[in-house]
Amino acid sequence: MGVSVPPPDRPPLDPEEQRARTRYTLLNLTRIGGIAVTIAGLAGAREVIPLPYFLSVVLALVGIAAFFFGPPMLVKRWKAQDRGA
Repeated sequence: MGVSVPPPDRPPLDPEEQRARTRYTLLNLTRIGGIAVTIAGLAGAREVIPLPYFLSVVLALVGIAAFFFGPPMLVKRWKAQDRGA
């Protein structure tokens, strides 16, 4: 029978810090998703997973584009929202 220890009290995050954490997480998820799609496309092109070759190449290219261009597009959108808000 273990004794449960309450978590340490943390002050609540202010809205700006919470927004920054959320955005940071979304940027990293975009990058990780791009890598996952690229790997799936490469696996299909190497016939590790059953995908048509054309679809595999398209997946790999979309994944690369998401990895490199997704985060800057998100940042651009967020900066525009912050200026308008």
